[in-house]
Amino acid sequence: MGATRAGTGDPVRKTKNPHRPRPHYEKLPAMTQHPAKPDHPISPAGRRWSALVALEPPSLSGFDDPLVEWRRLFSELLGTFLLVLVAAGGPVVSALSHGEISRPAAVAAPGLMVMAIILFMGAVSGAHLNPAVTLAFSLRRDFLWRRVPGYVLAQLAGATLACLFLWALYGKVGALGATVPGAGIADWQAMLTELVLTVGLASTILGTASRAQNVGPLSALAVGGYIILAGLWSSPISGASMNPARSFGPDLALANFDHYWVYLVGPLAGAVIAAGFAWILRGPGGDIGGVTAARGRLD
Repeated sequence: MGATRAGTGDPVRKTKNPHRPRPHYEKLPAMTQHPAKPDHPISPAGRRWSALVALEPPSLSGFDDPLVEWRRLFSELLGTFLLVLVAAGGPVVSALSHGEISRPAAVAAPGLMVMAIILFMGAVSGAHLNPAVTLAFSLRRDFLWRRVPGYVLAQLAGATLACLFLWALYGKVGALGATVPGAGIADWQAMLTELVLTVGLASTILGTASRAQNVGPLSALAVGGYIILAGLWSSPISGASMNPARSFGPDLALANFDHYWVYLVGPLAGAVIAAGFAWILRGPGGDIGGVTAARGRLD
């Protein structure tokens, strides 16, 4: 039993001796007596603060995780392989079947494939599948510049593998689906056509990716539909490539780059112009919608 005051039964309160040394546990830093501060390295608040300083949404902090980066690159390689397989495969099969593949079918196939790729693995890498799209996202600050070389190399590799597959399976028929200016069309005319087409494609991608539009999976319909529409009216002029990787694969397999500059300069210039139009229409990029669309959501 503790000591009590005489006649009252109340416990005696001990007074603190001002000359007594402070116990060691009272000398601990004040941070141990309070919840973690925003700059605490392991607290949720600390992670949010670090993301804010880095101008990167906390939910996308895994984008720099090297453990998942290989998945993003593989996604770009596989997606571009599938895209070029049908885009270049149309002319190849048409040559083999003596014209059984019509032009509307040949231009619709890539659009439908892009639609499928965006829906089934767009969340892994953003489903760029195109160096011009990667450039446009980077100019909008939706994609990190240091990730551009890896994405572009994966896209070029996927396109090349698709054309080598077609070559091994069917031989060098249908020019392996190479994109060249149409009969009577000069290179500069084809280049300007590719430029205008890519402005529309990149604008569609950037616009549907923006949080302002908030269309979500419907972006696949918009992008795939635009590719089909562009091919229906312009494929006899330039082939409606709009993609330096798509044109690179057949040219590398055939070792013929005579017209490749058309499909490099036109789409890349179109991507730059589209990024400028996006700034005029919606201001600076970098919003959470565009960033998520460009980088994917893989954690």
